Amino acid sequence: MKLNEISDNDGATKSRMRVGRGIGSGKGKTCGRGVKGQKARTGVAIKGFEGGQMPLHRRLPKRGFKSPFRTDYNELNVGRIQAAVDAGKLDPAATVTLGNLVAAGLCAKPRDGVKILGRGELSAKLTFEVAAASKSAIAAIEAAGGSIFLLDLAPEPEAPTSTD
Repeated sequence: MKLNEISDNDGATKSRMRVGRGIGSGKGKTCGRGVKGQKARTGVAIKGFEGGQMPLHRRLPKRGFKSPFRTDYNELNVGRIQAAVDAGKLDPAATVTLGNLVAAGLCAKPRDGVKILGRGELSAKLTFEVAAASKSAIAAIEAAGGSIFLLDLAPEPEAPTSTD
C-alpha cells in the first residue's frame, strides 16, 4: 500500500449539489427552495413547528418543580456503617466524617454531605460528624453509646453594609 493509492471506498463520499447554476442542472433559479416566503430565505429554522397544529412540546403537561437550593445528601443506613466497621473499613476510634465514609467506599462522592438513616443494627460506639440524621438513627447511635454532631452546612447570610 502506498500513500498515493489511499482513497475512500466507492460510494463513501458524495459530491455536493451545486445550486443556482442554470436551468439545465435541475437546481437553478430558486435552488430547490420553492418560491419566496420565510423558508426560502437563509438562516431560517422553524423547529417544533407543526403547520399551525399545537406543537408537541406545548401539548404535553408540565409537571413538578426543581428547587435550585435543594440539598442532595448521601443517604447511609446505620446497618451499612456497622458492616463497614466489622469489615475493618472504618476505624471505631476515629470520628466518622464524610471524608472517612468516602475513603471507606460507603459514599461514591461527597455531594452536599451525609444523612444517616436508622435501618439496621448498630453495636459499635461511634462518634459522627454529619450533615443530617433521622430520629431513629440518632436513637440507634445513642443507644450504642455513641454521639452525633450535626454540621451546619447552610451558608451564613452576609451582614448588610451601610452606604452612609
